[in-house]
Amino acid sequence: MLGSTHGTLTTDSRGARVIACGEQPGPAVHGRPAEVDDLDVSGRPLYCDVPDLDRFFHPESVAVIGASDTEGRPNTGVTRQLLAWSERVGARLHPVHPTRPAVFGIPCSPSVSDLPEQIDLAVLLVADPLPVIEELAEAKVKFAVVFASGFAETGEEGAAAQARLAAAVTRSGIRLLGPNTNLNAFEHFRDDLDGPAIALITQSGHQGRPVFALQELGIRLSHWAPTGNEADLETADFLSYFAERPEVGAIACYVEGLKDGRSFLLAADRAARRGVPVVAVKVGRTETGARTAASHTGKLTGADTVVDAAMRQYGVIRVDGLDELQDTAALLARARPPRADGVVVYSISGGTGAHVADLATEAGLRLPELSDAKQAELHQWIPEYLNVANPVDNGGHPVGDARGRKIIDALLDDPEVGVLICPITGPFPPLSDKLVQDLVDAAERTDKLVCVVWGSPVGTEPAYREVLLGSSRVATFRTVANCLTAVRAHLDHHRFVTGYRSPFDSAPRTPSPSFRKARELMRPGQQLSEHAAKQLLRAYGIRVPREQLVTSAAAAVRAAGLVGYPVVMKASGARIAHKTELGLVKIGLTSASQVRDAYRELTDIARYEDVSLDGVLVCQMVERGVEMVVGVTHDQLFGPTVTVGLGGVLVEVLRDVAVRVPPFGERQARDMCDELRGRALLDGVRGRPPADLDALVEVVLRVQRMALELGDQLAELDINPLMVLPRGQGAVALDALVVCS
Repeated sequence: MLGSTHGTLTTDSRGARVIACGEQPGPAVHGRPAEVDDLDVSGRPLYCDVPDLDRFFHPESVAVIGASDTEGRPNTGVTRQLLAWSERVGARLHPVHPTRPAVFGIPCSPSVSDLPEQIDLAVLLVADPLPVIEELAEAKVKFAVVFASGFAETGEEGAAAQARLAAAVTRSGIRLLGPNTNLNAFEHFRDDLDGPAIALITQSGHQGRPVFALQELGIRLSHWAPTGNEADLETADFLSYFAERPEVGAIACYVEGLKDGRSFLLAADRAARRGVPVVAVKVGRTETGARTAASHTGKLTGADTVVDAAMRQYGVIRVDGLDELQDTAALLARARPPRADGVVVYSISGGTGAHVADLATEAGLRLPELSDAKQAELHQWIPEYLNVANPVDNGGHPVGDARGRKIIDALLDDPEVGVLICPITGPFPPLSDKLVQDLVDAAERTDKLVCVVWGSPVGTEPAYREVLLGSSRVATFRTVANCLTAVRAHLDHHRFVTGYRSPFDSAPRTPSPSFRKARELMRPGQQLSEHAAKQLLRAYGIRVPREQLVTSAAAAVRAAGLVGYPVVMKASGARIAHKTELGLVKIGLTSASQVRDAYRELTDIARYEDVSLDGVLVCQMVERGVEMVVGVTHDQLFGPTVTVGLGGVLVEVLRDVAVRVPPFGERQARDMCDELRGRALLDGVRGRPPADLDALVEVVLRVQRMALELGDQLAELDINPLMVLPRGQGAVALDALVVCS
């Protein structure tokens, strides 16, 4: 199993044990190292307090408020399940009901105050949980679960009721799961399975069923957290907690909406530090999905492009379907770290091998051509006329005798190969049974990953049910697509965590000298003129063209002489957003007469369009380079985000951009550039020289610093175009738009 490093145990403001985030040494205060500031320069937290949820999942005492044993009533079924679960975890269950003397033969307390002992976990089977919270607080109950619905998922009135519940919970010191949750946390988890486990987090209980059912295939599950509306405990709390559990090999999530973007990123960062893979389905890729999710849980889904980028930034593996969630989490929980990233496809059919090889390559997997020596070795057992370069076609017959195992061993012994994928499109006993047994036996002797795709639609064959599913070393799939998705995630995860450095450790905590200059330029609630926006860029060391702001034709001619012909002239005003469309830009001016005429034309257009000017900019003309855009926007969940993409007048048409959520380092800034579809333009095309990628990355990092330091004061920044010059010549911000909050 993947290693796990435990943090320091301490106490939070509620008196509950927490695990301090962060790896720095030193005495801990309120769950954080004393010598490290808690907040970054934007005022956002850099560390998370992880609640100790041991007493939630394994309580010693449980109270059921509203318990019932009257057949046919919903509370009776819930009480019965909680009673069985309490017996399994060794907890004492105390029913609470104002009129019943006993429930299922257990003496009943009329109220919370009459309970015979302090309670770890209270389960509320009441329609209105709010009045009960204060009683639980007085009884010093640690955890509570609220099943009742009718809160934020129902609209404004329900959201207000949930806000009142959340406020009461905060005052009480209780940690609460729900409302609008279910019994999934109290399911029957098999205790006869070993190996690393999957911990499951879902906001919809039914959506976790496929992962929970993995136990029937021999894959261990350790926990299930059905978070519901997350009035208190949220996905991030359970994610952080599970990342600390030594038995957890992977965390599977079904997320409809995130309660707080920074909390989620800190939790994902915690898992990344410990090398624990997180696989997530996140609803909201489409407008319909986002709207449905909001009606179900009453939370923001967030702009999906930002959510997607944020997850990728912290190594969260996002998948689309529950079948992908199930298969990917199962593989990541149990597979050992890869020895190599090369994938070999091995089959009894040339057609099958070619098809799977195509799909694997399309999925981004590397299929190395096997060496001449390895191919010669394989041809000892495989006829010469069959292709063994990769994919490897054995022709069928060798799997029926000793040759089959020798072929598999030879492939796994190749240092280029880290993963072997064997698609079996349908059963063909006894040969398929022998092939399966050879694969299982070979997997037992190697650290490399062996994957089998059992393509039979029946799934009742002994080779599948008894041999493949009985092996903890072979990863078995029912579809090629899910196999390739899981293998890609496995290789990507280990590539990501190797050398992972948390950006929160190096995030700026104090403002730079640039901030003092920048703050003087900000105008709350206003858009800055281009001239003022460029001054803001200059304050952060971002290069802009030589330019002067003038208010007369004569001054424009003098400025052009100082700037140097040819020049660009642009109207500058606080309310001008799209100068080109209004005709407020003139380029390539080469003489004083052209400059005088351009000044008069620009000011005439401004008067006609009723645009207020603070002057006209006379700018150095910069021609050679790649036009990019770098910007800052605010996301409702994550706060400031930084964007880089192909720029110019077609930026909104091309929409070729990459996004990151600060803080991030140089590696992520370079990854942003590599994600662009037009990335090749930066390398130089059609005889053009390569662009100065280092300068582009530097601008992205400086813009990030600006976004962090100005924080909520900066509503929007758009540098477009940022002209990235040939390698070694830097980058110049030719235009900029700044909107202050």
